[in-house]
Amino acid sequence: QVQLMESGGGLVQAGGSLRLACAASGSIVSIIRMSWYRQAPGKQRELVASISSGGTTNYADFTKGRFTISIDNAKNTVYLQMNSLGPDDTAVYNCNSLIRDALFTRNYWGQGTQVTVSS
Repeated sequence: QVQLMESGGGLVQAGGSLRLACAASGSIVSIIRMSWYRQAPGKQRELVASISSGGTTNYADFTKGRFTISIDNAKNTVYLQMNSLGPDDTAVYNCNSLIRDALFTRNYWGQGTQVTVSS
């Protein structure tokens, strides 16, 4: 079994920054990719950014160079540095990871962390 634990969410003023972290633990053989998604009230969940274990990154257009995703393979942890936050960034941010465990390769989700940006 694999668990993803997110941290770092909270309340911040517009223009501020937050750093999210997501640590994977359990029966991990290898991590293929880690991603951040977000879902705002009344909206569909959307991809924010993803990174492969080799460091290849992919960003949603709305990040506009404000967000940076990084991975620490030794700690099985992905980070999302978010700068210049605005009220539109308010959402629940979920970590997702494609992981090879002892039996299968599967997608795992964290519980989510709330990010609230006040204007």
